[in-house]
Amino acid sequence: MRVSASKVELYAAMRRDHRAGLSMRALERKYGVTWRTIRRALDSNWPEPRKEQGPRPSRLDPYKPLIDAMLRADLDAPPKQKHTVKRIFDRLLDEHAADGISYQMVRAYVAVRRKDVRWEAGRGPEEMFVPQTHMPGDEAEVDFGDVHVLAGVPTRCYLFSLRLSYSGKAVHRVSASCGQEAFFEGHVHAFSVLGGVPRGKIRYDNLKAAVKQVLGFSRQRTEPERWIAFRSHWGIESFYCRPGIEGAHEKGGVEGQIGYFRRNHFVPVPEVAMLAELNEMVDRWDVQDEARRIRSRTKTVGEYFAMEQPQLKSLPIEPFETGRWFTPRVDRYGQITVRSNRYSVPVRLIGRTLRVLAHASELVVFDDGREVARHERLSTQGGSRLVLDHYLEALIRKPGAFPGSTALEQARSAGRFTPVHDAWWDAARAAHGDKDGTKALIEVLLLARHMNHECLVAGLAVALRVGALTADAVALEARKVADSDGNDPSAPAPSPKPAGQGRATVTFLDEWRLSHLPPDTRPLPSVAVYDQLLRKSRGGSTPSEGEAT
Repeated sequence: MRVSASKVELYAAMRRDHRAGLSMRALERKYGVTWRTIRRALDSNWPEPRKEQGPRPSRLDPYKPLIDAMLRADLDAPPKQKHTVKRIFDRLLDEHAADGISYQMVRAYVAVRRKDVRWEAGRGPEEMFVPQTHMPGDEAEVDFGDVHVLAGVPTRCYLFSLRLSYSGKAVHRVSASCGQEAFFEGHVHAFSVLGGVPRGKIRYDNLKAAVKQVLGFSRQRTEPERWIAFRSHWGIESFYCRPGIEGAHEKGGVEGQIGYFRRNHFVPVPEVAMLAELNEMVDRWDVQDEARRIRSRTKTVGEYFAMEQPQLKSLPIEPFETGRWFTPRVDRYGQITVRSNRYSVPVRLIGRTLRVLAHASELVVFDDGREVARHERLSTQGGSRLVLDHYLEALIRKPGAFPGSTALEQARSAGRFTPVHDAWWDAARAAHGDKDGTKALIEVLLLARHMNHECLVAGLAVALRVGALTADAVALEARKVADSDGNDPSAPAPSPKPAGQGRATVTFLDEWRLSHLPPDTRPLPSVAVYDQLLRKSRGGSTPSEGEAT
């Protein structure tokens, strides 16, 4: 029951006029009301509330007990096999011939009645939250979230987030996977940025990197050994939320933080060449977010963190190796397999067993303690990452395998094998034949091991314009570009001109070497001294004409 605000104002006006001397009849004429209304206004300054009408009869009334029975049956039904409004409506039509009702009637009734049925059964509300107070430096929350970036093609990555519960300060890290290596590296990066470790609990999901097995319905978990060692090293006290969606609210701060960070910094989708470049951007965004306020707080995240940071535990002195070691064997294709993905190594290592250190975003290969290969880690399964340089020694012996090699296609996709390479290769094959022309190109690619890639491409372009189709000519022109850059660091590298424009010259390697030698002032060599030996062998006599000497 409710009272209209206009009626309260009307009562106040009539009481005011009556005190001013107006009679009841005058009040009737002025306000156009009956004497009963005036009498009620003079007797009470608050109007009587209007009686609310009872519920109107509905065509759904005969079927409401049936709907209640379905909702009560849902209380003990499996979570994914409860009645939806559509299913209730269909059952009323099929089983009870309820042709006079509409879907909107059923939906409006179920929206109110479902909660009442839970209360009547003593189940309480569907979800209830209790406000919590967090002490500075005491707790934190950790979680992973999915993000997409453009690295040539749309690529799915994983966003690690560690958020302090008191200040709301969060540190993020993007990696190619959400495995244990990324989990560890995210913690190490976050602790180094925060300058300490929370003194109390850190809340986690039941992710595989930290939980091997959930023991019944309790909070106890079986943890992997590496995670136990990592926690012990950093002094982390873990707290695991309830499995599934029911435990998401137990670390709602980091759940909301990931959504906020993704909406505000990954829209539009960032386009980067490498994850290292993206993580530099993420570090800048973390600093920017310190200036924001969370809900109705009086201070910014950065101001609260300045008060919280001294309360954190100090960092350990010794580092902890976050990567995982593997010992794969190199197959006959010059590849190793790590976590169902294949990576190339130099073909001279075929048949050997190597040591591989796998980090979250990169993979380093060692042979007898020496680094022999380094790859950006693949986030898919069954993929391959091949480096063309690893196969050059084999390809120079088998040039026929070069055009269709997978490493060549990946080099083209990555931009390492440019259109200038293709044009020079076509010209070399036209001049020397397929086999010799391909060998010449492989010799040029071998130069990249001790020459700058940009200088080598510029040398290729110059050699192509003048028709110098040998590796020596390309090497010489590349050295010219490198020397010009070294003499004047501020001068940009010369850009190759299109064929037919300007006059380009090329100096062959033997001519270049001779031109750089100092002038030779020595007399020409003579063999006259050897004639004296001939005379001594003949007894000092000079050979006569016609006699053999």
